[in-house]
Amino acid sequence: MLIGIDHFVVAVRDLEAASRSYAELGFTVVRGGRHPVGTHNALIAFADGAYLELIAFYAPSPGHYWWAPLQRGGGLVDFCLRTDDLLADTAAFREAGVEIDDPTPLTRVRPDGYELSWVLALPRGGYRGVAPFLIRDETPREERVPRETAQRNRVSGVGTVAVAVDDVATVRHWYAAVLRRAGQEVRRDDLDAAGVGFAIGPHTFEFVAPRGAAGPLAAWLRLHGPSPYAATLRTASGAGGPLDEAKSMGARLVLEALSSAGAPP
Repeated sequence: MLIGIDHFVVAVRDLEAASRSYAELGFTVVRGGRHPVGTHNALIAFADGAYLELIAFYAPSPGHYWWAPLQRGGGLVDFCLRTDDLLADTAAFREAGVEIDDPTPLTRVRPDGYELSWVLALPRGGYRGVAPFLIRDETPREERVPRETAQRNRVSGVGTVAVAVDDVATVRHWYAAVLRRAGQEVRRDDLDAAGVGFAIGPHTFEFVAPRGAAGPLAAWLRLHGPSPYAATLRTASGAGGPLDEAKSMGARLVLEALSSAGAPP
């Protein structure tokens, strides 16, 4: 069963610069380490169990899925969901029509030398960024996710993730089949878009398509294709609003004051 966001991914060109910039935005940024596939990361963990991953390439890797989105400006590029049964949920997405590979192992070496290991089920090609990738830890999850969850900006977790799609009906079918429940109709007049929403654990996903050719979501799809568009982050600070995209390295992130939870990204 899917139990919520494990993490979402922000692709950046310079990890050190991105880490400093997010720290200036009030986040607690923890160095993550290196993957053997040419990437290294820094992590921002939230009290709701999700985290934000800043990821960059320490070696060119044109074959990596996140390489091409980074060349188009980076920002919010992908998301991973937690599951309590990786094999069953992988099979469920496959049966729903998503091309998704069998789980494969990956590792990361933390700066202190500890080697983390997990397995991932990765959707193929154009499915990535709309269908999630799924994870199961081999080493303890609490070793993979930073324990430092207090943020100066008082962000406590993820609210809503908006994902731009060009075929709502297909995506609705995927998630309804896997979650075994119908989604809720979503209308986003601010984006001139409409679609379907699903709650997954404490988090909400809105899969929305443009209603016309002139809105911001239509422009996003022309440049980026189906992919994550924006996310809200819940904060107890009382101060909501969008973060400066120059400082968030192109990620469209909106602070959502808890008193107004439910506001769209």
